[in-house]
Amino acid sequence: MPYDFVLPDLGEGITEGEIRRWLVKEGDAVEEHQTVLEIETDKAVVEVPSPKKGRVIKIHKEIADIAKVGEALMTIAEAGETVEEKPVSVVGALPKEETVEEKPKEKERPKSVSVVGVLPEEEEEILATPAVRALAKELGVKLESIRGSGPGGSITKDDVTETSEKGKKAEAELGDIERIPIKGLRRTIAKNLTLAQKTTAFVTGMDEADITELWNLREKEKKTIQGKGIHLTFLPFFIKAIQHALTEHPLLNASVDEAREEIIIKKYYNFGVAVDTPDGLMVPVIKNADKKTILELATEIQELSVKARERKIKLEEMKGSTFTITNYGHFGGTFATPIINYPDVAILGTGKISDKPWVKDGKIVIRKILPLSLTFDHRVTDGVDSAKFLSKVIQYLEDPALLFIESA
Repeated sequence: MPYDFVLPDLGEGITEGEIRRWLVKEGDAVEEHQTVLEIETDKAVVEVPSPKKGRVIKIHKEIADIAKVGEALMTIAEAGETVEEKPVSVVGALPKEETVEEKPKEKERPKSVSVVGVLPEEEEEILATPAVRALAKELGVKLESIRGSGPGGSITKDDVTETSEKGKKAEAELGDIERIPIKGLRRTIAKNLTLAQKTTAFVTGMDEADITELWNLREKEKKTIQGKGIHLTFLPFFIKAIQHALTEHPLLNASVDEAREEIIIKKYYNFGVAVDTPDGLMVPVIKNADKKTILELATEIQELSVKARERKIKLEEMKGSTFTITNYGHFGGTFATPIINYPDVAILGTGKISDKPWVKDGKIVIRKILPLSLTFDHRVTDGVDSAKFLSKVIQYLEDPALLFIESA
C-alpha cells in the first residue's frame, strides 16, 4: 500500500515549516534515509530524509507552501503499487469551474443571543466554498475583509474578483508598487518578533561605557591573534562582561513558564548572537560561554557567522539561548530598542563606538565611548535590578582586567 510521508515532529516546539527546496520529483526512485527536501523552520533550514525506499508517486506540497507537523509531504510506493487519483491532481491547481455555486450551511447563532442587533461573542465563520477560497488565495484577497453577497452572507467568486480589482485600481491611482511575499526567513523573523512583543512586558534602558582601555588592549593583541587565523572583534569581550554580570543578576538569565506562572533561572550561559545574512537576521547560539576563553569565543563566533550567512547552520546551533546580544553599531547605529529573542527575557544592543569628550579625573578628554541599550521583560525583574546589571557590565568593559579575574 502506498505510504504517505508526513512532516515529522522536529522538536523544540516546532509545529510547521516552509518548503524551501525539493530534491526529488514525481517518478523518482528514493532510498531510505535519502534527503528528499529542505524545509525552513523558525530555527533553521532542515534537511528531511525519506523514511523508506520506493518511488515518489505524489508530491503534496509546492515550494513556499507551509507544511504543518503531521501533514503529508509526499506519497511513496513500492514496485507495482499505484495511488488512487483524486479529482484535483495537480498540487495548488484550482478546481474546475462550478456551474452551481455551493450554498454553505448557515451557522447556528448561539442560543444565548436573544436580543436583535446583539452580536454573538464568538467570531462569525467565513462562508465560502473551496473554489472561492482557492481563488482568493490566488488573487491575494483576504476573505475576512469581504462582505459576502451570496446566500446567507456567503462569499462568491464575483465578490473576490471585485475586491481584487478595486484594490488594484486604488493602488494604481496612488502610484507604482511592488509586492514582496513575506516568506522564508523573513516570515520566521516576523513571526518570532511578533510573539516576543505580544508575550513580554518589554522596557529598554540605555547607558554609555568608556571602553578606551579595552580598545587599546584589542589593538595591541589584534595582529598577533590574526596570525593564528582568528578575527578578534569586541563581541567576545562583550559576552564575557555580560556573563560575569549575569552571575550577580540571575533574573536576566532566565525564561518564563507561562503555564505554571514560574520564572526559570538558567544556571548555564548560552549567548544568542544576532547575525545579519542576505536573507535576514539569524541568531546562532554560543553554548557555555562561561567555560570558554576570549579566543575560543572569537573562533566560535567566526565559524557560526559563516554558517549562518551560507545557510548551512544546523538546528541545534540555533537553539538554547539564555541571553542575546545584537551589535547594530557595526552598521552605524547608536542607541536602539532591541526586541527580546523569545523565550529569553533580556537582550543587549551595542552601538557604534565613537570618539567623544568625556570627563575623567575631573578633566575633559577624548575617549572611546560605546552606547548600550538593554531591553528586559518587566514581568521578571524591575528597573533597579536591570540598571545595576547594566552598570556591572559597564564596569567590566571599562576595566577589562576584571574579565580575567574569576569571581567567587
